[in-house]
Amino acid sequence: MSTSNNPASLSDLEQPNDFIRRHIGPGQDEIAHMLKTIGAESLDDLMVQTVPAAIRLPEPLKVGEAQTEVDALAELKAVAAKNVVNRSFIGMGYSNTHTPNVILRNVLENPGWYTAYTPYQPEIAQGRLQAILNFQQVTIDLTGLPLASASLLDEATAAAEAMGLAKRVSKNKKSNSFFVSKGVHPQTLDVIKTRADMFGFEVIVGHALEAAEHDVFGVLLQYPSSTGEIKNIKQVIADVQAKKGIVAVASDLMALTMLTPPGELGADVVLGSAQRFGVPMGYGGPHAAFFATRDSYKRSLPGRIIGVSKDTRGRPALRMALQTREQHIRREKANSNICTAQVLLANMASFYAVYHGPIGLKTIANRIHRFADILGTGLQAKGAELAHSTWFDTITVLVDNKQTVIDAALAKGMNLRSDLDGAVGISVDETTTRQDIADLFTVLLGEGHGLDVDALDADLVKNGSTSIPVELIRSTDFLTHEVFNSYHSETEMLRYIKSLENKDLALNHSMISLGSCTMKLNATAEMIPVTWPEFGQLHPFAPVNQAQGYKEMIDELSDWLIDITGYDSLSMQPNSGAQGEYTGLLAITRYHQSRGEGHRNVCLIPQSAHGTNPASAQMLSLKVVVVNCDAKGNVDLNDLRAKAEEVKDNLSCAMITYPSTHGVYEETVKEICDIVHEFGGQVYMDGANMNAQVGITSPGLIGSDVSHLNLHKTFCIPHGGGGPGMGPIGVKAHLAPFLPSHTQVGLEAGGTGEDLGSNGAVSAAPWGSASILPISYMYIKMMGSAGLKKASEVAILNANYIAKKLEGHYPVLYKGNNDRVAHECIIDLRPLKEASGVTEMDVAKRLNDYGFHAPTMSFPVAGTLMIEPTESEAQAEMDRFIEAMVCIRQEIAKVESGEWDAIDNPLHNAPHTLADICDSNWDRSYDRQLAAYPVDAVAKDKFWPTVNRIDDVYGDRNLICSCPDLDSYRDFAE
Repeated sequence: MSTSNNPASLSDLEQPNDFIRRHIGPGQDEIAHMLKTIGAESLDDLMVQTVPAAIRLPEPLKVGEAQTEVDALAELKAVAAKNVVNRSFIGMGYSNTHTPNVILRNVLENPGWYTAYTPYQPEIAQGRLQAILNFQQVTIDLTGLPLASASLLDEATAAAEAMGLAKRVSKNKKSNSFFVSKGVHPQTLDVIKTRADMFGFEVIVGHALEAAEHDVFGVLLQYPSSTGEIKNIKQVIADVQAKKGIVAVASDLMALTMLTPPGELGADVVLGSAQRFGVPMGYGGPHAAFFATRDSYKRSLPGRIIGVSKDTRGRPALRMALQTREQHIRREKANSNICTAQVLLANMASFYAVYHGPIGLKTIANRIHRFADILGTGLQAKGAELAHSTWFDTITVLVDNKQTVIDAALAKGMNLRSDLDGAVGISVDETTTRQDIADLFTVLLGEGHGLDVDALDADLVKNGSTSIPVELIRSTDFLTHEVFNSYHSETEMLRYIKSLENKDLALNHSMISLGSCTMKLNATAEMIPVTWPEFGQLHPFAPVNQAQGYKEMIDELSDWLIDITGYDSLSMQPNSGAQGEYTGLLAITRYHQSRGEGHRNVCLIPQSAHGTNPASAQMLSLKVVVVNCDAKGNVDLNDLRAKAEEVKDNLSCAMITYPSTHGVYEETVKEICDIVHEFGGQVYMDGANMNAQVGITSPGLIGSDVSHLNLHKTFCIPHGGGGPGMGPIGVKAHLAPFLPSHTQVGLEAGGTGEDLGSNGAVSAAPWGSASILPISYMYIKMMGSAGLKKASEVAILNANYIAKKLEGHYPVLYKGNNDRVAHECIIDLRPLKEASGVTEMDVAKRLNDYGFHAPTMSFPVAGTLMIEPTESEAQAEMDRFIEAMVCIRQEIAKVESGEWDAIDNPLHNAPHTLADICDSNWDRSYDRQLAAYPVDAVAKDKFWPTVNRIDDVYGDRNLICSCPDLDSYRDFAE
């Protein structure tokens, strides 16, 4: 048989790494076509034309060679296996939980949920908005307060936000002191102290009953306490309020199914973590925090609120309410700098509540409490001394031989809380078994203790429990709404989740071309490790020798990010981009203080900056001075120099974005850094556009001192409908000593090995949302040095291709050298609006009819759309988007010429729903086919918005942030 066509050797059979090809959308032929279209010879030639020579990296990244999906997953699995997953009884706000498999598979592992964007376009986001509204209803019902947010980052930062709210609304204006109970979790106190220090607040720590003895603007209590005690805090709350103080209570949703809600006890704010509602501990996150307050404080509430409004057909429709109080509009006057919440995790928690319902939650809570009772009564029967006589799930046992007890627990594969003086803490949860309790008896009492779990259980049934004070046993119903009482079989739950998913447009349907938001591929191979138990089931305060796999993964990822950024050190603690901004500015502030220049308090920010920039600056009590931009959108160097010189004695820093927020590589970026440094300031470079730097340039090379990295943008952690995110910061060596520390775990400055001591924490967990770091780890490992650079190059190519194809139809607002844009471009709709009356909102909603999410609207310039295709979109999808935009331009022309009426046209009436198309009273001047199927491509895979355009004004004037009853829905239609 002839073998002439056979390969000569095995090497001929070996394929090049193909993950890069799978991640980067355009193939080689498409890249060649697009390069020809824009007039570039090659990707290298495009970089020469686009990126200033002075800032291009002189040598390649040192990340290494790309690995295949199979090899990378196998290596990471071996790393993960180095983690020791003990049974955890540590508590402190983190509990083991059973994630219902129907939620695990159909939400956490489903790109229909995890690749969706923040619901700024609510007509195509009604599914996740409903899930978040359910989360708000869970919060309202269990806390006993009428207004809830759509989630915050974690319990500790939620407590810090409560302190900020208290200062804003307290009538005790003369006080600058905030009281924190000794019963509060230590990591929460750590974050509060950090935040308070920058605001100039005094933090007083004492016993809860002493709170009213102090002149304070606010108080934080924990109920039950960190060590498990349940006290009636009603009188304390009343006494503090009588002195014009605001009272916030940190609590536990599961405990509140059995305890009198803090709202009923008079609390002004109730907050905590929803983690134990079906979200894995994940070595600290991501988890959704809940936050509830009084209706009268709605304008001061941090974070997002989902509200009920109505659409143009009078039907109920959901949207983000009261956005005018948020950072993207109010800037430094905003209530917080929060941009990324924890929507995906809040959705999981809300689905957990829907699936179990009130009866199921009560059953789980009663079982948890029963096990705590068995443990507590058994120990007492044998003479053990407990710190408290009340508890829900946490027992604190006084011991003379603490280390012996801890060692005995470790020998049985169990972790106890070990940071208490002369005591150990034990928190049980829904995963606790009878065998666990028996093993705990052995650990605490020794072999032959003679206790029988079943007998103790029988005695409790006979005699009853007294561990919850009678006056604090919950008497009010919760989760009575239909949604929490309808979907308790897996079939029903599966269909409910799917029905909501179908209402949302996510990346699994079409391109999401949001400028500055980087909605790129979140590859399946990157997502798989997130749900491995080796990563998911670790408590964040487990002994560090049990987390060697995490350490190895985090250390390697840190080294890569240090190489990519050109910095010297890195902190993984910030668990959002906004938190990263805050942390970077905090390092700058402490650096100045260390040099005796704590008076430096002015922050220069270009007028084009993200709203989070000035909002973050105000959290450090920095004075924001706005720097003008020139006609080309660049930072005005003359204005920068004049203002830097004017405030030179007090200049703390400047915050810049690169490439600029206007989507160009500013030639003068090094000069910007030099000017700020000349006058004693530090340069903070926003990491929002880092995906146009990786492998091409770096913040460190450019001359900045600190940057945060949006891992949920550049490094592929998905947006999750508005979170999770991660915002680690890279710093130059002189700022490394000022990175965050943590009370529970000793931390070192990444890359330096320097002990960070007592700098204070910015997040509840030492490494932020550690369980999603494998996503970025896998992305970098599978791309390698060459792949990362190519991703940046193709992102720039794709943006220039779209700009080139659209420039004959829409003005492209800003361009850099050689008429090139960076990774995004801004098209200007203002001339068209003036000529036709068609607004940027009309164009955004009409794109929904074409099957697309709108680009970023009216940022950074009002009346514009900012388009970012990313490297993951193939030419065919970009051409489909271009076709939609060209067709919309032709539609605008018909309005402009008078062929279509200014109101009776498909742009003004977009988006069109199935209800519109099926309406027998269709009376519009254009036909239904044009409304719903404007081009042939739409008919192949039609996405139907489920509501028409939503009335924002009505929603804000008639704020409803809980699930409406059926009568309310009928009222809307009347």
